[in-house]
Amino acid sequence: MTAGRDLPAARRWVAEGTDLLLGVLDRTGDDALSGPTALPGWTGRHLVSHVAANAEALLNLAHWAATGEETPMYASPEQRDRDIRAGAQRPAEELRRWVRESADRLAAALDALTGEQWSRPVRTAQGRTVPASEIPWLRAREVMVHAVDLDPAVGVAALPRDFLRALVDDVVARRSTGDQPALRLVADDGGQTWTVSGRGEPPEVRGPLPALAAWLTGRPGAEVRSPSGAVPELPPWL
Repeated sequence: MTAGRDLPAARRWVAEGTDLLLGVLDRTGDDALSGPTALPGWTGRHLVSHVAANAEALLNLAHWAATGEETPMYASPEQRDRDIRAGAQRPAEELRRWVRESADRLAAALDALTGEQWSRPVRTAQGRTVPASEIPWLRAREVMVHAVDLDPAVGVAALPRDFLRALVDDVVARRSTGDQPALRLVADDGGQTWTVSGRGEPPEVRGPLPALAAWLTGRPGAEVRSPSGAVPELPPWL
């Protein structure tokens, strides 16, 4: 794992993010859950269905790590999308129970992994081969970011600062591997800098760390600005 993002930290973020998400869900009424989110085409029901299905998909990776039996996260991207749509049609109480119980099952499966099993290779939904010790990070991203998606009033700034630094590190590394614009990022509330490798001369993009994290992951980042002009538009994160 990267500096500042070790297994204990990632597992702590999973626990904190799960508590945050479930707290937001408890405060969200059934009618509001059926309303739109900032994610195109998704209601709150779709978002909660996705988070629950993600826990079950990561359970497949935990099983792979524990047994050596290859169990991919999803049968296919199309099946993943169908499962999210189907899950969104469940009764609200069943949907709420599903997201809680799937999170509990994933936590128990991760608790059971041994040191050797954490090092076993598994494959993400994007086709990357990673050690099983990456599973908690994959889950932490889901619960933290989607808690804010479910209730934007929570705000990205409410997420742990060490998690936000790790998130920016992760997105910068991911955006540096494709055909994307080069960037120089500056967190002007802490002085951290990052460079996204890509095409063209990198413009400087500045903002508080939470705003940079939001913008890099395709969420509104109102405080992000570029001294050289307009802030570049970014392709999808994942």
